[in-house]
Amino acid sequence: MKKLKIAMLGQKVIPSRRGGIEMVLTTLCPILVRKGLDITCFNRSGDEVEKEYLDTVKKDKYKDVKIKKVLTYNKKGLAAITSSIIASLIVTFSKKYDIVHYHAEGPCVMLWLPKLFGKKCIATVHGLDWKREKWARGFGAKYIKFGEKILAKYADEVIVLSKGVQKYFKETYNRDTILIPNGVVKPKIRKAKLIKKWGLKKDNYYCSLSRLTEEKGIHYLIEAYNKLKTNKKLVIAGDTSDTDEYVEKLKKMAKNNESIIFTGFVSGELLDELYSNAYVYILPSNLEGMPLSLLEAMSYGNCCLGSNISEIADVIEDKGVTFKKSDVEDLYEKLKYLDENKETVKNFKDGAKDFICGKYNWEDIAEKTIKVYRGDQK
Repeated sequence: MKKLKIAMLGQKVIPSRRGGIEMVLTTLCPILVRKGLDITCFNRSGDEVEKEYLDTVKKDKYKDVKIKKVLTYNKKGLAAITSSIIASLIVTFSKKYDIVHYHAEGPCVMLWLPKLFGKKCIATVHGLDWKREKWARGFGAKYIKFGEKILAKYADEVIVLSKGVQKYFKETYNRDTILIPNGVVKPKIRKAKLIKKWGLKKDNYYCSLSRLTEEKGIHYLIEAYNKLKTNKKLVIAGDTSDTDEYVEKLKKMAKNNESIIFTGFVSGELLDELYSNAYVYILPSNLEGMPLSLLEAMSYGNCCLGSNISEIADVIEDKGVTFKKSDVEDLYEKLKYLDENKETVKNFKDGAKDFICGKYNWEDIAEKTIKVYRGDQK
């Protein structure tokens, strides 16, 4: 059987943990290569690989995944646009690639070009990005929405990560899509060592990890936690995503509570420790695609508390707790209940790991993706 050559477009940089798309491709692409595909990831020229991955990239390859940097105008709002345009031009006029796989809606503005020149084009919608707060006004949302219309009309296949987004595309564009969720791997559980610098030890803190953007709902969490009478700290792990004003708002909300800790971006062993030792993991989002941090948290055996949007509730099922989206009072009540009921938390922890690692397996997801590439998924 012919060895398919796939070009991956739309990510910032691979390998990386800088965002959901980057985390997906960092895990998925090496598996696809191992299963016989030729994968090239087009990275933005201005983004550097994180320290923990430096030794894994040699001679422009990461675990046999080819890495190419494309010219990028690294200014707020323009990096994604310029890199996807340049990468699209490269793959369109190259004979090296059989399939062009776009990730996220914005980069799909250019999908029509390789399609016009006979390339098979696949689009993965990681979330309805035009709804995100940082793009809510002005050109950004319009550009992303235009990319959504392009992919709905021209992509050979559209992959979505949740039933909610699948329903959206059917109702909005009468477009059939293929549901392939994200996956997770069994992690290494680590004892609390590095996190002691913040005064953290096993089960003495709540943890939330995400980009610090408004749709992630961290402001609800801080407001609810400030009402909670507890000896457990609140750890907020993550960094700005062109959302400095929102981050300042969060820090003002937390300034009178010394038990709230902002760690900034975390990765590697430090991230492992935060997941491994949390009392409860919290994801209070208003909007998600397929929340990788939730999958990861459950894979570490965490009791998880999330908003009741379908993208979160469908993952948690009955293995955790949900609260009404954007309802601070309900979030507070659920926090208070978990804070006072250690045995309930323990039961959720005991049931989370095997359930999530069995249901969301990257090997299975890779096989489903290959079937999409070969056109035999139905």
